[in-house]
Amino acid sequence: MSQAVRDDLEALIHRFRITEPKPFRLADHDPASTDGIKNKAAAKAQLAAGIELLTDLQSRLAAAQTSGVLVALQAMDTAGKDGVIRHVMSGLNPQGVRVTPFKAPSTRELAHHFLWRTTLALPQRGEIGIFNRSHYEEVLVVRVHPEFLERQQLPATATTAGLWKRRFREINDWERTLVDNGFPVVKIFLYLSKREQRKRLLARIDEPAKNWKFSHLDVQERSHWEAYQRAYEEMIRHTSTPAAPWYVVPADQKWFSRLVVASALAATLLDIDPQFPTVSDEQRVELAEARTVLAADTGE
Repeated sequence: MSQAVRDDLEALIHRFRITEPKPFRLADHDPASTDGIKNKAAAKAQLAAGIELLTDLQSRLAAAQTSGVLVALQAMDTAGKDGVIRHVMSGLNPQGVRVTPFKAPSTRELAHHFLWRTTLALPQRGEIGIFNRSHYEEVLVVRVHPEFLERQQLPATATTAGLWKRRFREINDWERTLVDNGFPVVKIFLYLSKREQRKRLLARIDEPAKNWKFSHLDVQERSHWEAYQRAYEEMIRHTSTPAAPWYVVPADQKWFSRLVVASALAATLLDIDPQFPTVSDEQRVELAEARTVLAADTGE
């Protein structure tokens, strides 16, 4: 793949990758930014080219069977996670993509360590796995709603003041293990403004075709907006690592967030550089023999 392609992807995504997490503040980021790209049509054309690149890279990933990719999507309600999945993955082979949405944990899931259910959903080698919400719910929604922690039946020694830092450490260790074993982790936080969320929630009420999307829970969670912002900041400060950095992607303009996510995934696949398996001399002989047989078969 040309170095120019890699350079173009890096030029777009590097400013959204959090490489210095300790001083991270959401206030330093603009959820309405389009990074100077003002032409929506041009951005859509760029996204189409990115999807074409992803299609090629995915076919190589599936053929190589040596690596897999995990994409973790986190966001406030209405930020566009489903749309990102639908648009960015539109050209990929469904057999090589597994999407797992994580909602409130079941009784069985609560009886295990908090990383158990996400471990079961990890992609295989050759696959792209997408978590629609993820293991990070355990340091976000559970932190904002302490009553959820009570349902996890943890021993007293596991609910000390250091609970969240311990979970951050466990997540980092888990992700480091994945990366070390050929499963890079692409972590996307779709950063939506409170004003834009209000606009999208109102649209779900006012537009009949969107009524089915509306949930009163979305409005209830909105009342915890500031608590969630603090939880996201802490999460990114403690879990944006060299092995698995966070991308804080502006999400007020859906067309732009989709472009950035596609570019981040493409850059990750280019780093893997999957190749089609080479054919041995013995296999070439078998291919030649098979071709001879087929050429002589008229199909009648």
